Amino acid sequence: MSAKILAGKEFAERFKLEAKCDAQAIKDKYGVEPGLAVIVVGDDPASAVYVRNKHRTCAELNIYSEVIAMPATATKDEIVAKIRELNAAEKIHGILVQLPLPKAVSGYEAEILESIDPRKDVDGFHPLNVGKLVSGEAALVPCTPLGCIKMLDAAGICIDGARAVVVGRSNIVGKPMLHLLMQRHATVTVCHSHTKDLAAVTRQADILVVAIGRPQMITADMVKVGATVIDVGINRIAEKKLVGDVDFDGVAKIAGAITPVPGGVGLLTVAMLMKNVVTAAKMQLSQ
Repeated sequence: MSAKILAGKEFAERFKLEAKCDAQAIKDKYGVEPGLAVIVVGDDPASAVYVRNKHRTCAELNIYSEVIAMPATATKDEIVAKIRELNAAEKIHGILVQLPLPKAVSGYEAEILESIDPRKDVDGFHPLNVGKLVSGEAALVPCTPLGCIKMLDAAGICIDGARAVVVGRSNIVGKPMLHLLMQRHATVTVCHSHTKDLAAVTRQADILVVAIGRPQMITADMVKVGATVIDVGINRIAEKKLVGDVDFDGVAKIAGAITPVPGGVGLLTVAMLMKNVVTAAKMQLSQ
């Protein structure tokens, strides 16, 4: 048996095209482009790459974007003041603070993120949006788990009634993934570092989502034959070698479908950010 490869590029291009069409529809109706502001504090090289990618993608999709570069010496109050300016800016519909923050302000991360207007919280991290997700209300949802759900739908993989297992309980992936799957009527188990006999649990999954941050931790003997495996992890194990949290070569021999690393879920995250910007703009302009 050889698994179907769920290539992130294919799905990301589809979702970006949808966002581009929706952005044009908003411009036609309201005379404005959806707008995204990204705040970058300090000069983290990886963050710089991510931000350039977001800025370039916005340009491709008719989405206005601003990058606000702040020095590593910026204080919590200075960052919050900038966010409040953007909260009040009519041309900005989405605000994103690029993480990680410099050490001097990393302890204030929650307070900084909570200062973003929930309607403009395109990362889906604000407590109000988290609460809406938990209660099943319409909300801006974290981009990576949203991309996973959209990909499952686009690939024709049935979520309703499936047994799903999520390995990892982070606020960014694991917890929102749990609620998105439950909203789609999957029976969901969340595993973590304290789970006993992890393999016995993961082998029950029709849909296995792995976001644990440990290179190739999930091996073939831990996966049900024919399961769909979504690998959210990305780990550098050598200078030019990236792997996921799943042993791709082994698991691909028994899974029904699997995402590769690189080239899988990571490509969906920026596409979902664009969709969230468009969604936020629709909500704000229609009020």
